Amino acid sequence: MDQRYPFPIPFGWFCVGYPDDFPVGEPKALYYFGRHLVGWRDETAEVHVHDAFCPHLGAHLGHGGSVEGCEIVCPFHGWRYDAEGRNTDIPYSDRVNRKAQLRTYPAVERNGVVMAWYHPDDVAPLWELPEVPECNDDPDWSTVIRTDYTIDAAWQEMAENAVDSAHFRFVHNTATVPEIDSYESSFPESVMRSSQKFRTPRGDMEGRIDTHAWGPGVSLVNFSGIVDTLNLACTTPIEADRCIVRFNFRFKTMGDEKTTRSVGRAFVAEVDKQVREDKPIWEHKAHLVRPALAVADGPFMKFRKWAGQFYAEDSAPADERLVFPPPFWPDRVDEAPAKATASAREERR
Repeated sequence: MDQRYPFPIPFGWFCVGYPDDFPVGEPKALYYFGRHLVGWRDETAEVHVHDAFCPHLGAHLGHGGSVEGCEIVCPFHGWRYDAEGRNTDIPYSDRVNRKAQLRTYPAVERNGVVMAWYHPDDVAPLWELPEVPECNDDPDWSTVIRTDYTIDAAWQEMAENAVDSAHFRFVHNTATVPEIDSYESSFPESVMRSSQKFRTPRGDMEGRIDTHAWGPGVSLVNFSGIVDTLNLACTTPIEADRCIVRFNFRFKTMGDEKTTRSVGRAFVAEVDKQVREDKPIWEHKAHLVRPALAVADGPFMKFRKWAGQFYAEDSAPADERLVFPPPFWPDRVDEAPAKATASAREERR
């Protein structure tokens, strides 16, 4: 009865860092998917991700390990493993151990981030990630600003915000409730198109937020209306009930870098404020299996059906509860959502 959610860690492509996080020859300790991992870049500049513990006697390859050529070397007894996780050398033995195998997670560098494929049953990647031209050295989209957040909630609980248009008005005090023009989903993609008014010092402006997701780990959010902005949003489960969210904003040039970055920072500051308003709600809300929805609510159940495709069948828990409450964290207080709601109520009086 202490399980936080009725769903496990999903499978898909997930961000495990940025290219600069993996210099050649320096193993990096990682922790995602409820697992200790190690990431490393070989002499040909390829990035690899494996389970962290050496099968010999359990040393963590990310703490004191090294890279020689295209092999990672255990700091404890010098055992070597190749990119496929196979033991290639034991320096004090004339034979390798063929049973000493590191689990390997397919990894790619794409759109300015390092992505690793995770599936609980070690199934090979079921789809490929697209190249986004604007995220790959396009001079018209060269201004980049990054933010990241560690949040005690499951990816699905946070991603549900996208179809919850009403909360923008009452949590974030937006000018109006955004309109969802369309929401289409398949496997592994979903596409949502919406229109809304943005508040600016010059008054409300018409704008759009259009989102294209490829599984649970990555989506491209296109903002238009104030300043053309792309956000490559990456959500990676640390554990089943904890995630790191990385936002990678790119802005269409406004003539010069200084102006573009100045406007971009203001835009990112507003998004950052909204995430901080959402965070305590995500962390303290219960997951309701059968929510009591209003007629005008967004396509929640359609979203949940799409999200359900990314849980391995044999990983689903046998839990028949309809309400999954969060832990109690009495030390976590954030009044930002209450202030936004109070402001909206005052305007209606």
